[in-house]
Amino acid sequence: MSFLGFLLLGLIAGAIAKLILPGKQGGGWFITLLLGVVGAFLGGWLGSLILNRPLTEFWDLGTWLLAIGGSIIVLLIYGLIVGRGQKVRD
Repeated sequence: MSFLGFLLLGLIAGAIAKLILPGKQGGGWFITLLLGVVGAFLGGWLGSLILNRPLTEFWDLGTWLLAIGGSIIVLLIYGLIVGRGQKVRD
């Protein structure tokens, strides 16, 4: 997959992950999409390491599932890190 295709995959996967996760995630859409690219990279790395299935084809369902799964993981970790520094207001 080309770099541009991988970037597009990560951006869309980040948006889908934000829609899937319950509640309100901080950081806005730009941070979410940026974390989606990181999550797609993480999903591809984990997929190739554990499942022997790297992100190779843009239109492959497995590629999308790995990218979205990685994006969800990264968004959850980001929420845990950033959420600790914020105070809850009534």
